[in-house]
Amino acid sequence: MSSRRMKTRTLGKSDLPVTPVGLGCWQLGGDFGPITEASAHEVIHSALDEGIRFFDTADVYGAGQSEHFLGEVLSSQWQDAVVATKYGRSKGVFPDGYSFNSMRDSVLRSQDRLQRDQIDLLQLHCIPHAQLKQGHVFDWLEELKLEGQIRYYGASVETLDEAQTCLQYDGLTSLQLIFNMFRQSAADSLLDNALRKQVGVIARVPLASGLLCGKFDKDTEFNASDHRQFNRQGEAFNVGETFAGMEYETGLRLVSELARDFKPKHLKMPEFALRWILDHPAISCVIPGASRPEQVVQNVTAATLPNLDATLHQRLNAFYEQKIKAHIQGQI
Repeated sequence: MSSRRMKTRTLGKSDLPVTPVGLGCWQLGGDFGPITEASAHEVIHSALDEGIRFFDTADVYGAGQSEHFLGEVLSSQWQDAVVATKYGRSKGVFPDGYSFNSMRDSVLRSQDRLQRDQIDLLQLHCIPHAQLKQGHVFDWLEELKLEGQIRYYGASVETLDEAQTCLQYDGLTSLQLIFNMFRQSAADSLLDNALRKQVGVIARVPLASGLLCGKFDKDTEFNASDHRQFNRQGEAFNVGETFAGMEYETGLRLVSELARDFKPKHLKMPEFALRWILDHPAISCVIPGASRPEQVVQNVTAATLPNLDATLHQRLNAFYEQKIKAHIQGQI
C-alpha cells in the first residue's frame, strides 16, 4: 500500500520517530458521537495512507474500543507505527486508587487490545497533581520500562503546574497538554523548559474540539453521547477538554475574528490553527482527531506548509492576551 511521507520528528530524548501530525483516537471510542468499526477502520487507514505514523489513544476511550480498533488495523502490516496509550482514569483507579499492580494490569490489557507485546509510550492520564508530586507513579513507570512492558513513558496533564512537576523527573520522554490558539499560555515558559530538558511536547485538543475548524455555528447540533454536548460546563470531566475550556458561543465569535482578521487567505482554518502549533520548536506532534477520512487529509496538509510569519505570531499572541484568555473556563 502506498502512502505519503512526512518528515518525522524524534520524540524528546527517545528514539521514537513521530510524524508532526498524528491521529488522536479519542473519537474512535465514541465520545464524539457513535462510530462503527468500519468507520473507525476507514479513518485509521486514511491516516496511514496520508503518512501518519503516530497514534494516541487511551485505555478508557470507549472502555478499550479505541485501542481495539487500532490493534485490528495496525497489527498486521504497520508495525512501524508508534502507538501511545494511557493509564490513570479508569473506574476504581481515578482519583486515588493508583498502584503498581493496577498500572501493570492496565498495560497488559492495552497490549492485548493493541495486539502488541510492548507499549511504545505509556502516558499518565491526567491524574491528580497530588499523585504526581508524590512521585510513586514515576517509580512504577521505571519498573515497567525495566520489565520491557513499555519502551518509554510520559504524562498527559491538565494544567501548566502539573506539567512543571512532571518535568522534574529525568525519565520523562513526553508531555501531552492542551495547546492551541485558544490556549497559548504554555508558550510563555513551559515550552522552553521542555525543550531544555529534551522532553517532547504532544499538543492535544489542537482544534479545540473542532471549534477552530470554523465550521460550527449556533445551530450546530451534537449527539447526546458527544462530550461537546454533555461536558460544556465540565459536568463529566475537566471543562478544558471540551472546546479547550471556551464557552461555545463565545468561541464561535472569536473564531470568526481569527478567520476574518488573522488567517492568511490561502489557508483554511484547520491548516492555520495546526500550522500555528507546529511552528513552536518544542512541539513534537499535534494529534487532531477525525471522524471521517477527509478530516485526516485536511489535517495532514498543515505539516507541508511553511511557517507563519513572525509578525502574525506576535499579533495572535496579543489577541490571546487581550481577547481570549479571560474567557477560558477551568485551570490553565
